[in-house]
Amino acid sequence: MNKQMKLAEIIGRLRDGMTIGIGGWGPRRKPMALVREILRSDLKDLTIVAYGGPEIGMLCASGKVKRLIYGFVSLDFIPIEPFFRKAREAGGFQASELDEGLLLIGLQAAGHRLPFLPTRVGLGSDVTRINPEFRTVQSPYDDGETLLAMPAIKLDVALIHVTRADRLGNTQTDGPDPFFDALFARAAAECYVTTEELVDRIDLAHPDKAKTNLFERYLVTGVVEAPLGAHPTTAHDLYGWDSEHLKEYAALAGEEGGWARYFEKYVAGDESAYAERAGGAQRIRNLPIPTF
Repeated sequence: MNKQMKLAEIIGRLRDGMTIGIGGWGPRRKPMALVREILRSDLKDLTIVAYGGPEIGMLCASGKVKRLIYGFVSLDFIPIEPFFRKAREAGGFQASELDEGLLLIGLQAAGHRLPFLPTRVGLGSDVTRINPEFRTVQSPYDDGETLLAMPAIKLDVALIHVTRADRLGNTQTDGPDPFFDALFARAAAECYVTTEELVDRIDLAHPDKAKTNLFERYLVTGVVEAPLGAHPTTAHDLYGWDSEHLKEYAALAGEEGGWARYFEKYVAGDESAYAERAGGAQRIRNLPIPTF
């Protein structure tokens, strides 16, 4: 019942060509400690599914991505993720551009173990033009309505970052925006979780605690304690995104050899020293939570 693992153990279970879903959205709650381990690895030809943030740009810049299935790829205050933009304009990967709703429905279909789900989302738009493999179905009832058959987006693996977890695989996601992560967990054959805090046992008896448990523990394959593991994205209500770091990262996308310089400065080396390379643990913990 003890699902505690190390980052390297999880990466050792991944394989070239896998379809990997990454939780969080934009620069929020991304499992960046795991992403950095992938960047340090020899993994390649990956299909990545995400409401994307900096993890997408980094994986594209490192040449890990064969196909990308996404609803958006943004740093929020920087509207389009810059290394993603660079790779997209260069045709560096196979792109499956969806709107946010179709990505959600595709993950729901996979989570329900269905081949597709019918929807009106996307009809009358260019979605079917840029995704010519999509099909329509006709309602078998009296209305006879034509609907888009959104295919299931099945994941080999989901990677998710949570506020706290226990060794049994129970998780809690605090903060005001716990969106999408449960969809990734249910759509995946295996789900690996990094957590800011690992405890022996989470008490979910109280309703306020139970509602932060977004997906069942049986879905969780492994848990890694990774404090500050979401940096440079937000970690729920613990620390905000690192705008200074992300601006430096974005500027490097416009420079020759910029990715190599970012990798050498922040990614190369052991993950245990990452916080120090990024300005220190105390600095990260003091990053303000963004408000809108």
